[in-house]
Amino acid sequence: MQTRVTDLLGIRFPIIQGGMQWVATSELAAAVSNAGGLGILSALTQPSPEALAREIRRCFDQTDRPFGVNLTVLPAINPPPYAEYRHAIIESGVRVVETAGGNPAEHVAAFKAAGIAVIHKCTSLRHARKAEAIGADIVSIDGFECAGHPGEDDITGLILIPRVSAALRIPVVASGGIADGRGLAAALMLGAEGVSMGTRFMCSREAPIHEAIKQRIVEASELETELIFRSLRNTSRVSSNRVSREVVDVLARGGQFEDVRHLVAGARGRVVYAEGDPEWGIWTVGMVQGLIEDIPSCSDLVPRIAHEARRLIGSFGFGVSAPDSADGARHSTPVARLHS
Repeated sequence: MQTRVTDLLGIRFPIIQGGMQWVATSELAAAVSNAGGLGILSALTQPSPEALAREIRRCFDQTDRPFGVNLTVLPAINPPPYAEYRHAIIESGVRVVETAGGNPAEHVAAFKAAGIAVIHKCTSLRHARKAEAIGADIVSIDGFECAGHPGEDDITGLILIPRVSAALRIPVVASGGIADGRGLAAALMLGAEGVSMGTRFMCSREAPIHEAIKQRIVEASELETELIFRSLRNTSRVSSNRVSREVVDVLARGGQFEDVRHLVAGARGRVVYAEGDPEWGIWTVGMVQGLIEDIPSCSDLVPRIAHEARRLIGSFGFGVSAPDSADGARHSTPVARLHS
């Protein structure tokens, strides 16, 4: 299954694993890459740039396929040493980086100067255009359905994917609400050239989280998420549990961040993944959990999704046209380059 994304990243299938904090470790990233997708390590899961360098080496020990590193820029009173994390990534020999969060211009410039391909995660067309303008090679567009931060515009992937794909010259990856071949096929039909999945890979055998959390996702419906921090304009989609519902209630009654700080501490979420109590803290999950019914290995999951998408697209034939490109010309969709 060949698209500009597979060509650029050197992968077999246009399937990318999300760079989830506390989840995107070398075991998971290597498993996704070995299965033909692109595994992603989370830089800030590691406590220091030195620890990240060691984790990257561990990933190289587990796979000879391409993998990437996610560097998320977040507002903080005492921000992490981003320049040092960036330096560790560049020196490691990694050839792909996924940036997210705040303005990545400084980091994109440094990565591009080092010959590293950059994927930038966005939640709006305006941010996608900015990412293209500062040199990103690929934009990953998150719809409102996604886990974590969906932005403040509340636009679903069904609108964002074709909107962004038609406006940009660089390839677009669809993210949010995708868990199977139907989602990949739909994303390609809408103009994307690949997909990124987080929640789906949380429910894989190699994901380094407690089995009870994986089972919770399998059993949950699409209705069992909460949007926290709406009033603070820093919306985040998380699992619906006693803690997230309390946060929503406190803020709805006029509370401020300081009133819920103890509830949303990242350390509590990390305990959820480690010890398996889904009620203990805030943890991110997407509405797509309603489509997840099993916990396969990545070696089964990645090709299964690709083969299902190819079968579905093949049932409609290969004569599909992509949306108008940014220069006004129509171009051949990646769907036309599917291989048996």
